[in-house]
Amino acid sequence: MEIWLNPACSKCRTAVADLDAAGVRYTVRRYLDDPPTAAEIRDVLDRLGLEPWDIARTGEAVAGEIGLKSWPKDADNRERWIEALAAHPKLIQRPILTAADGSAVVGRSPEAVQAAIEAERKG
Repeated sequence: MEIWLNPACSKCRTAVADLDAAGVRYTVRRYLDDPPTAAEIRDVLDRLGLEPWDIARTGEAVAGEIGLKSWPKDADNRERWIEALAAHPKLIQRPILTAADGSAVVGRSPEAVQAAIEAERKG
């Protein structure tokens, strides 16, 4: 399992504590220091079953600076969104957990983290 996190984020710290309590082995990716490539974002989106606008933090200052909220959420603009997430990783929702079974979740709730733990154990 891998967890993309920002250590300053309370949801990320809670997810790590839940993983530790469950005894799950994982690697940490501080995605602000080690930003994912566009290809990695595409892969995670496929695993999540989501679109890039679904994991975008539109309230971030950089979102306002680039006008993200006004971008169309459609297939023609999908790559534009992915490139923005890759160029500005602060826009990526967190934490994201990827499990050995190929699934992924945005671990903002205890239920989502638990689903990732169960998927990892099935892995």
